Amino acid sequence: MFDKYDASHLSIDVLYEDEHCVVVYKPAGLLSVPGKGPEKADCVVSRVREMYPECIEHPEAHRLDMSTSGLLILGLTIEAKRNLSTEFRERRVGKKYEAILDGEVRGASGTIDLPLRLDWFNSPIRIYDPLQGKRCITLWEKLDYQDGKTRIAFDLITGRTHQLRVHSSHKFGLGCPIVGDNLYGTRNPGERLMLHSRYLKIAHPVSGEMLEFDRAPDF
Repeated sequence: MFDKYDASHLSIDVLYEDEHCVVVYKPAGLLSVPGKGPEKADCVVSRVREMYPECIEHPEAHRLDMSTSGLLILGLTIEAKRNLSTEFRERRVGKKYEAILDGEVRGASGTIDLPLRLDWFNSPIRIYDPLQGKRCITLWEKLDYQDGKTRIAFDLITGRTHQLRVHSSHKFGLGCPIVGDNLYGTRNPGERLMLHSRYLKIAHPVSGEMLEFDRAPDF
């Protein structure tokens, strides 16, 4: 679906905005930040900078994989970006995801604690490594099961690259890859990654007021 990058048909929705920050919905298929090469310049950051001329060059405090849909918060000023980045770094942000997994997940809920690291010979793949991997913790709850697919709610304690994708697919995790995951499972033609960042709770980068957003997935 995303072999040749073209996100011109996709749009972002603004859920919140003020002079300090903006919260947007990113559709699956759109980059969070620019990729390598001019053909991958179109992204959430470039669009936010077009929408808000006063925006700093690098407003992103976190990101989502291109194939993942969901909520992103960006700082429009240096102060806001710095404070948002601190919130994420110190793990004071509430983040919940929803996904559909290929197969039946056993149990009703649980905790996955699998350390991961980059596969140095096969980037961007992440692999389980109990010795050199960074600790990754995910809470999960089964929401539904039908037609060989399980709907899962994830609560991220840590936020490593591909954490949910590996924790879903690995035999020491849930043992069921996310539907549409071409890296850790299989993807059929025209199929998207069924992973969505639906909930975000974070302190406003200037006022400190708690901001809370929830947007259900379209799958």
